[in-house]
Amino acid sequence: MTDPANWQKSSFSGGGEGNDCLELATTPGTAHLRESDAPATHLSTAPGALAQLLHHIKSGGLDAPAV
Repeated sequence: MTDPANWQKSSFSGGGEGNDCLELATTPGTAHLRESDAPATHLSTAPGALAQLLHHIKSGGLDAPAV
């Protein structure tokens, strides 16, 4: 597997150093995600699967039912 070289910080993380945030990098056919405070550990997935998860989250598919 090719190691990602160019990690990008989420735009929702704010500016400056020291902010714990989500970072994303890509290699051919793979998207990689990691937490900035634990950079040695990352999740790798197909871009399509990540897109489906994000769509599901944005559409409220993971919201807890009202009690």
